[in-house]
Amino acid sequence: MTLEIRDALPGDEAAWRGLWDGYLDFYRVTLDPGITAHTWGRMMDPGGTLKARLACLDGRVVGFAMHLHHPSSWVIGEDCYLEDLFVAPEARGRGLARALIDDLVALARAKGWHRLYWHTREDNARARKLYDSYVQTDGHIRYRMAL
Repeated sequence: MTLEIRDALPGDEAAWRGLWDGYLDFYRVTLDPGITAHTWGRMMDPGGTLKARLACLDGRVVGFAMHLHHPSSWVIGEDCYLEDLFVAPEARGRGLARALIDDLVALARAKGWHRLYWHTREDNARARKLYDSYVQTDGHIRYRMAL
């Protein structure tokens, strides 16, 4: 097994879309195709802050970590938000999600970002077991209002 983690490139769109569809299915969400196209475009924008790191197993894209960095009011500098993390079902159990997080930690440190944070569903026990191996939840509860 040869694992490579790298930035998403324009030629990765079809592979990413297949994974993205699986991610949306997992969360039982349907998005307008225009939103998906716009998200991909934002990740490909060299000046944008939304990016994706891809896990490639033996040359095949099997996972992603979508993240963005932003200024913070709590530190002098920026934080990194891991917005979406997904590994294809057939590639799970091989440490790829951990490798994606480790890669993002290294990237954040190299960029001088101060903190890395993420959310998951309360009932996502498998993901929470992985996340708890990094850091315990800080007790915050997310509120989201659609406008």
